[in-house]
Amino acid sequence: MSDYLGELAALGTSVLFAGSSVFNTNAGRQVGSVVVNRMRLVFAVGWLLLAHLILRIPLPWQAGAERWFWLSASGIVGLAIGDAFLFQAFVWIGPRISMMLMALAPIISGILAWLFLGEVLSVSQWAGLLLALLGVSWVILDRRGEQTRVTANPQHYRAGILFGLGGAVGQAVGVILAKRGLAGDFPALSGSLIRMIAAMIVIWMLTLFTRQIRYTFNQVAKHPRATWYIWFASLLGPFLGVTLSLYALQNTAVAIASVLASLSPIVLLPVSHFVYKEKFGWGAVIGTVMVMAGVALFFLT
Repeated sequence: MSDYLGELAALGTSVLFAGSSVFNTNAGRQVGSVVVNRMRLVFAVGWLLLAHLILRIPLPWQAGAERWFWLSASGIVGLAIGDAFLFQAFVWIGPRISMMLMALAPIISGILAWLFLGEVLSVSQWAGLLLALLGVSWVILDRRGEQTRVTANPQHYRAGILFGLGGAVGQAVGVILAKRGLAGDFPALSGSLIRMIAAMIVIWMLTLFTRQIRYTFNQVAKHPRATWYIWFASLLGPFLGVTLSLYALQNTAVAIASVLASLSPIVLLPVSHFVYKEKFGWGAVIGTVMVMAGVALFFLT
């Protein structure tokens, strides 16, 4: 069993991020996605500070101006902007389809690196890209999913798809920016903390500028259950999920860890059926598997 701890940690990462998406969805339907994004960044920074304390990792205050610049830019694009799109997608189309669209983020990163950084994609990677896109198209065109409360409004369904893709693009660009900031074996957990801090500062400066601070805390006070949802989501994702993913990267091949850690859409299939009462056909299941197979092909080659 100990020989497979890295792989098990990667699978655990998928489960944790799936759980985080469910809690964020539930919170967003009570207080709105904007409030969720504001509060979860505060909680996430707290959890990451605690992770540094527990794991005895020095806080990254002396990381250097250039590293702070790239990681801050990554956090603003990926967490402040990209996740704003993602959390609204959670509200409109639910966590199952939203997380499936987010699974495209590493493929989008690869395409952007090919376009702007001169990285080369193999034939197998292009095949994985095509397979993933076909799977996404199959799931989106599965009309049975629109019979549920989550996607009852056709306009929200279409907008939710676009917002989910916006979240994936934001995360993909954030990853490319983070590569510059993480150069030289800089601890990924410290990189996550810098990204979260930068995103939190920007989000709350905008909240102050738009005079939404009182509204945000009023929403939190009126919906204590939503606050607990956000708290649990930040615990499962930025703290436990990120920690497990780092352990997986240290104890198994990067490609295998990346594939196993991206299986949240598969985990969310039964959750969406039993918890959110979604009525999706076998086409949606097959399409989701195709997306995961495409991502795996992209990574493993």
